[in-house]
Amino acid sequence: MSYFLFKAVFSGVMIAVISEIARRNAALGALVASLPLVSVIAMIWMWRDTGDALRIADHASATFWYVLPAMPMFLVMPWLIRSGTGFWVALLLGCTLTLCLYLGMIWIGPRLGLKL
Repeated sequence: MSYFLFKAVFSGVMIAVISEIARRNAALGALVASLPLVSVIAMIWMWRDTGDALRIADHASATFWYVLPAMPMFLVMPWLIRSGTGFWVALLLGCTLTLCLYLGMIWIGPRLGLKL
């Protein structure tokens, strides 16, 4: 249990640090947030927990394919906000779009031979 709490606290601190960087400098915060820190941390935890390199390779490959459907949200949300849509509505619509695109990837990925 203490190892789980360590992982949770460490991961949460990373998110808090990124949000503080973004509060002070939006561009730098975006740069740091765009780094695959969550994926890298997850792979480190997976390696430490399992030592299974193939599982990590599968994880990294699937992560690549799941990043693609997430990308449009970062174009749609700013467009909606700049068009006068409130933040919460834009966030909800962006997340809904992402969810729909994830479901599409889950459906089409295996048909294209992708191991997700």
